Amino acid sequence: MTTDSSRRLVLSTLSSLNGVIGEPMAWAGPHFGPGSATASLTALRRSSAMLMGRRTYDLFSRQWPDTPGDYAAHLNAMPKYVFSRTLRDPSWTNTTVLGGDVADTVARMKREPGGDLVVYGHGRFGRTLTAAGLVDELTLTVVPVIVPDGEAFSRPGDAPSTWELLDAGPGADPGLVSLRYRPRRG
Repeated sequence: MTTDSSRRLVLSTLSSLNGVIGEPMAWAGPHFGPGSATASLTALRRSSAMLMGRRTYDLFSRQWPDTPGDYAAHLNAMPKYVFSRTLRDPSWTNTTVLGGDVADTVARMKREPGGDLVVYGHGRFGRTLTAAGLVDELTLTVVPVIVPDGEAFSRPGDAPSTWELLDAGPGADPGLVSLRYRPRRG
């Protein structure tokens, strides 16, 4: 959890109705329109850096560098930090590769001045941040589809956690649901 003088870490995830988060580009896209584009850009503008693991980097670095529009322009221009032991020379503009202990590095980054730190998805990197107690806000956008198989939000062996609902309501486009949580401590 942050103090008044620290940055927030916001974990933003797309989920199907049945809790699948893996490969959202295959099932979420048709449900996103102008409202989602505006809401996503507004949230991104509150962030001064994006943190990601290698899988997210591989997906995003193929999609966003050549995509037109304000969201892509902002994402491409902002500092991006990839936590990876294998990536050496990132091709995506303004990307830095970090090694070492993820929890220690992110905790240090949160103490630095600046806007939110945003993380998209909830793969191994997101679960590491959640388990370390570094996530200040979890935003879920529930997409009105049932995906027959794929990576679920949680996996066997994940530590249990309890979250407090901050906000719930219709998403930015028809059929979507927007949920915001913060960790319940203590």
